[in-house]
Amino acid sequence: MMGEMWAQTGSVIASVMFVAAIFQQYLPPQLRYHVERYTKKLVSFVYPYIQISFDEFTNDFRKRSEIYSAIQSYLSAKSSTRAKRLKAHDVKDSKSVVLGMDDNEEVTDEFQGINLSWASMKRTKNQTSFSFYPQADEKKHYTLTFHRRHRDIITGSYLDYVIKEGKAILVSNRQRKLYINNPTQNWYSYKGTKWSHVVFEHPASFETLAMDPKKKKEIVNDLIKFSKGKEYYEKIGKPWKRGYLLYGPPGTGKSTMIAAMSNFMDYDVYDLELTTVKDNTELRKLLIDTPSKSILVIEDIDCSLDLTGQRKKKKKKDEEDKEEKDPVQKKKEDEENTPSKVTLSGLLNFIDGIWSACGGERLIVFTTNYVDKLDPALIRRGRMDKHIELSYCCFEAFKVLARNYLDLDSHELFETIARLLGETNMTPADVAENLMPKSVIQDAESCLKSLIEALEAAKEEARMKAEEEAKSKAEEAAKL
Repeated sequence: MMGEMWAQTGSVIASVMFVAAIFQQYLPPQLRYHVERYTKKLVSFVYPYIQISFDEFTNDFRKRSEIYSAIQSYLSAKSSTRAKRLKAHDVKDSKSVVLGMDDNEEVTDEFQGINLSWASMKRTKNQTSFSFYPQADEKKHYTLTFHRRHRDIITGSYLDYVIKEGKAILVSNRQRKLYINNPTQNWYSYKGTKWSHVVFEHPASFETLAMDPKKKKEIVNDLIKFSKGKEYYEKIGKPWKRGYLLYGPPGTGKSTMIAAMSNFMDYDVYDLELTTVKDNTELRKLLIDTPSKSILVIEDIDCSLDLTGQRKKKKKKDEEDKEEKDPVQKKKEDEENTPSKVTLSGLLNFIDGIWSACGGERLIVFTTNYVDKLDPALIRRGRMDKHIELSYCCFEAFKVLARNYLDLDSHELFETIARLLGETNMTPADVAENLMPKSVIQDAESCLKSLIEALEAAKEEARMKAEEEAKSKAEEAAKL
């Protein structure tokens, strides 16, 4: 009897699988849609549970959903004690570990006496067509299941509670990160993303920044005003963003200023390398994928791209070499070697156009050594709202460096250094290098004397250079 029962069960299962295969392969899509529709209606009469899905990405631009991230953080606290399969994530300088649900795992929750369940799902897409750059083949989502009699409570107060708690956990576990944009051709590869990141651990702060205290205070007040300006920007009808242009000679602290801004505001830094961006459309996609509370940085903007529209023609390899190459490899190399087609117009629209309103609470920072080389349209007010000149080291900036490097607030040699700094140009980076002890036996006074020698040498070098230039001009004038 038992053998006959298993035989009948196997026959039924085989029949069901055969019918399902025929249904999927040979039934017309229009008819299949109606069959599935009415089947689901029939099942709903006997299945009293409702399911809500929350996808990881919200649209075709593959922007990660903030709701998905909040749910992920909320469930990390639940799954650490209830789930059987977990994922470990390190946070807060790698000193602690946060546990989260693994893929295709389920965990239960309770709210106001209501039992419900969460499932972390991952769908794999089977790609049948050939492509040089395969599309991302994984899609993740969370599924919430609950009884239909609790619909109003779950869709109302419970989901609000989950998102609020999840965002609070995100803030408590948050690490500042430094992002760099990936080459465009890597966006659509396996698990491809537009940005890659590392943990941002730069120790710079406005307290240790070597610049005039009044100018520092002005910048800090400007940042505080911006961070509290959501309602004000809505009132005046402008996107909640602000542009900063940092300009000055090399070694004057432009990159350090960006790090200090990030630490002060608790914003992530997105370092945008324009030469890897294929065109204006890809530039806009990068902007959309940049969240709020971030600093978007383009360093050395005068050198990043030829924004005049002129492109140098690159020499092509011999046709014989091309024919010998594998067509897939040749296609990939052609795309990698194609110069960026980002234009000045595209960059202007990126900063201040319609697309710049996607997202809020964002700082855009340009740095340059030669501000005169930039197109006036690129740095006008409204795009680069605040221009900050970081120049050669002044005596006030020196005192900050002396306090940082030597723990000195005053010294008898300060007067000599103040006079020399007023007579010659030296960047804060060069001053700091001379103040840094080179051995355990070098004391503060010897470091100050080393700086005085360097300042005197720089002064003499500047004097000789000026004499040579004057002599050269005199000789040219005599020839005329």
